[in-house]
Amino acid sequence: MSGPAALVVPALKKHTATVIFAHGLGDTGAGWSDLAKNWRRRGKFEEVAFVFPNAPSIPITVNMGMRMPGWYDITTFDDLAQAHDEPGIMRSKEYFNSLIKAEKDKGIPSERIVLGGFSQGGAISLFTGLTYPDKLGGIFGLSSYLLLHTKIHDMIPISSPNKDGKTTIFMGHGDADPLVRYAWGKQTRDLLKGWGFKVDFRTYGGLAHSATPEEIDDLETYLQEVLPALGEGK
Repeated sequence: MSGPAALVVPALKKHTATVIFAHGLGDTGAGWSDLAKNWRRRGKFEEVAFVFPNAPSIPITVNMGMRMPGWYDITTFDDLAQAHDEPGIMRSKEYFNSLIKAEKDKGIPSERIVLGGFSQGGAISLFTGLTYPDKLGGIFGLSSYLLLHTKIHDMIPISSPNKDGKTTIFMGHGDADPLVRYAWGKQTRDLLKGWGFKVDFRTYGGLAHSATPEEIDDLETYLQEVLPALGEGK
């Protein structure tokens, strides 16, 4: 993939964990970097590096073919469950796998790496995390949905180390979301639970296609649980 280099907020103390956060359609990594900066100001996650990747600029069918940052093409907003750009999805999955590998090459074990994002970024994070062959620290999707839902089950490793409660998947969704429908989020939750994954699904009343301070607080709590500080100092 040929998007701009990822924005990285480094750990303040010894780097023991990494969170990779993928933005949504038309956005950039910088659009979510204030999350990490706010946590920094509050003395949170000092051992964690935050990676905010940037999607390449690609033609987006629903926007009359105009180019914008996107992890894959979307052909319709009527039913995102059917609007699958499989080649684009697979390219992005390999890109996120490469980001995970880069962290592992730095000495960060996969079980100390969390992958997640918002909207399209959350969808590709769920897809990549579910099909990843090794144990991850966590997977999260905000206002997200399941990609290639008729095929992904066969792409998940039979003995996935992220099933059976070993890795908690956090999902947050507003029940007034007009774009990525709340029902799609619930359907994703139900499918994943049926396949043996542990899902913490949170509903935010009246929230449209956005995030809310309550949701960010819940995400913070989740990250604290799955990436506890190891206290290894500087």
